[in-house]
Amino acid sequence: MSSRKFHPAWYGIAAVIVAGGLLGAGMILWLRSARGFSCMAQPTAIEKSMATAMRLMAMPARARTRINPYAASVTPKDLRLASEHFAGHCAVCHNNNGDAQTDFGKGLYPHPPDLRKSATQKLTDGQLYYIIRNGIRMSGMPAWSMDTPRETWELVNFIRHLPKLTPEQLARMKRYDPKTKYKEPIM
Repeated sequence: MSSRKFHPAWYGIAAVIVAGGLLGAGMILWLRSARGFSCMAQPTAIEKSMATAMRLMAMPARARTRINPYAASVTPKDLRLASEHFAGHCAVCHNNNGDAQTDFGKGLYPHPPDLRKSATQKLTDGQLYYIIRNGIRMSGMPAWSMDTPRETWELVNFIRHLPKLTPEQLARMKRYDPKTKYKEPIM
């Protein structure tokens, strides 16, 4: 019998192989429990926290501190125009009332957020502006960089107004919902 000694580098290689095997087994278990890559599954708590952390890491620090130049001067006309814009472009996923309970929204993974809830409302105006202008990778949220900066800031003002929408405002917005050739409504 030989009294060979293992080189210290072999311990590191063995540790990497074991860690890779454990990670692979964990991924397989996660995929099986999450029903694969289906968009119908609900995100796990870990996925939600990772997605939130990644969104914040991907956003430049200066975006968080940007000030909305139109926040102090919001008029009913501004809100009406922004609500029409929102109904025509955003509501297909987020719904006119912001609750994201649409066929498109339910079919996305991760699902769009309820824009009326604190998770969105606690974001700074600069963060909302950045998200609208630049989108969020791998989420279904497109970049709306073709809108003017003012239109984007007005959408931020409208998102702030969503928790206070009146039934009359919602009814008016329906006129601007995207139309389809199919009988069932998009929303």
